[in-house]
Amino acid sequence: MQSFPKPLSAKEEKECIARCRQGDQKARQCLIEKNLRLVAYIAKKYNVGDKDMDDLISIGTIGLIKGIDTFDETKNIRLATYAARCIDNELLMMLRAEKKKAKDVYLYDSIGSDKEGNEINLFDIIEYKDEDVIERLMVNERVGRLGKIMEETLSGREKTILIMRYGLDGKKEKTQREIAKLYGISRSYVSRIEKRALGKLRKKYEEIENASAKRK
Repeated sequence: MQSFPKPLSAKEEKECIARCRQGDQKARQCLIEKNLRLVAYIAKKYNVGDKDMDDLISIGTIGLIKGIDTFDETKNIRLATYAARCIDNELLMMLRAEKKKAKDVYLYDSIGSDKEGNEINLFDIIEYKDEDVIERLMVNERVGRLGKIMEETLSGREKTILIMRYGLDGKKEKTQREIAKLYGISRSYVSRIEKRALGKLRKKYEEIENASAKRK
């Protein structure tokens, strides 16, 4: 990992903050550069899986800058202490956004098409907001069809995990970590089961659509 400049002493930091508050951009840049070591230290905690350290440092630096810009020097606290929380928050927000995006990808994966050739994804089948009666009846039909296909295609554990993950059958939606705790297995194993189950559903829908197309 690249080396970073040593942090400022308490006296140097105080002087630099004072100049920064007067609009001195060089002082602001100095505060950023002298605290990059802190960013790297905190980013190490999030350096797991396929995370790129340079990307983590870039995200953490955004948190550092927010910390410098919002720091209240009248409080009895060092800038590094306050900035560390801002850096942590920025990295956590990034991880939460990635998790949400990953879940959205699962929901929007194609699992076939309707009679008009329109693509259908899991989201179309399991969720609706419209209070229109006809629309609700259509959704209920889709949910019923999904339940039947899940029963025919998935193992008991796969079905239960999908129901818990996506809040099917009126159940409360759970995270992979919550499900892992219930089963006494790892979160990554729950993720593999979930992906496998969605893959089976997708394949089954494709088989149904192909069979329907041949009958036409």
